[in-house]
Amino acid sequence: MKLSALTAYLESLAPLNYQEDYDNSGLIVGNQEQEVSQALVSLDCTEAVVDEAIATGCQVIISHHPIVFKGLKKFNGKTYVERVVEKAIRKGIAIYAIHTNLDSIMTGVNARICETLGLKNTRILLPKHNLIKKLVTYVPVNQADAVRDALFAAGAGNIGNYSEVSFNAEGT
Repeated sequence: MKLSALTAYLESLAPLNYQEDYDNSGLIVGNQEQEVSQALVSLDCTEAVVDEAIATGCQVIISHHPIVFKGLKKFNGKTYVERVVEKAIRKGIAIYAIHTNLDSIMTGVNARICETLGLKNTRILLPKHNLIKKLVTYVPVNQADAVRDALFAAGAGNIGNYSEVSFNAEGT
C-alpha cells in the first residue's frame, strides 16, 4: 500500500487537529507515494528502533512520540535526533508520530491505560473544542461536484462517523 493510505487511516482514528500546539504528530520523514508493506510500532523513535526497522525490512516506523518536536537547523550527526532522521532518510524508512492526537481520543492510549487499571466513568480531561470549521464557497453548478470531490480528497467533510458531508444551496 502507499504510505498515504496508511497515514490516512491513522489520521481517521486520531485526527491531526487533535494534537496539542507543541506537538509534531504526523508524517515526519517519508514520501506519501512510498510503497509500504511492513511497519514497526514503537513508543519512541531511537537509533535502535531504526536499526530494528532496517533489520526486519520495515518501511515505516509508527512511534507514539515524535523524533522531532522543533525544527532542526543542522544535520551533522551530533545529536541522536539528527542521526535517527538522517539514517531513516538514507534507508528510505518513513517515520510517523501519533502522539497527543492519539492521547486525545476516547479509544486512544489513555483509554487503554484506564482499562488496564480498571478505571470506570473515564473522560477526556481537556477535550478539544471548535475543531470543525464551516467553509462557504460559490462555484458554478457544473463545477460543484469537482470542487466537492477535491475538498473531500483533502480531508474536508468528516464529522464523527460520517464522511463526505456537505450542504448545497442554489441561489442567485
